[in-house]
Amino acid sequence: MLKSESQLTIAIVDDHPIVIEGLQKLLTTEFKDSKILEFTSGDEFVNYLKETKVGIDIVLLDISMPGKKGTELCTEIKHIEPSIRILAFSNHNQRSIIMQMLQNGASGYLLKNSSSVELVQGIREALHGQIVFSREVKEIITQPNGNTLDTIRPLTKREKEILRMIGHGKTSNEIGKELFVSPLTVETHRRNLMQKFNVKNVAELVKIASELQLL
Repeated sequence: MLKSESQLTIAIVDDHPIVIEGLQKLLTTEFKDSKILEFTSGDEFVNYLKETKVGIDIVLLDISMPGKKGTELCTEIKHIEPSIRILAFSNHNQRSIIMQMLQNGASGYLLKNSSSVELVQGIREALHGQIVFSREVKEIITQPNGNTLDTIRPLTKREKEILRMIGHGKTSNEIGKELFVSPLTVETHRRNLMQKFNVKNVAELVKIASELQLL
């Protein structure tokens, strides 16, 4: 059974005070008597979830904050409290990030240029179990894209390590020395990564991996 809007607990997780202030005013007006919680980092919110038994209904989660990435936080939050509805609230409009948030358990994705009407409607729809998107996000996810997350085969632990090192600009020799493997082995992993990401060069590999927040 759904709670009434006067009984809701909504959490805002964002590292920009001006964003929190604006959301606080809007949500207090639209969801009268609901409890609005504010957190300026993902770790702060995760610790709160672990230490308290306060049921949270909706989380407005920024994607880019110091510390853990929003995609990682989404997975962690859903692991701690599966019933929480997470709405990504971000300036990032890359299709790959949107799809990854959904894959990690988010109930929707709203851009920060959304109207207040769009945001409030999105919260209400999410509370009713719907997956919600702002207008611009709907347009983005309907565009065909050959490099979405669901088309990329899972990476091994070693591939993830090497991918991060490639992203930091390290050569095959440098990676080999750090991981105690031969440069030839690193090159093999590099080729496998390019094949999995369906790219022709390292620049494209790093670009897509960055969009997917794998670096």
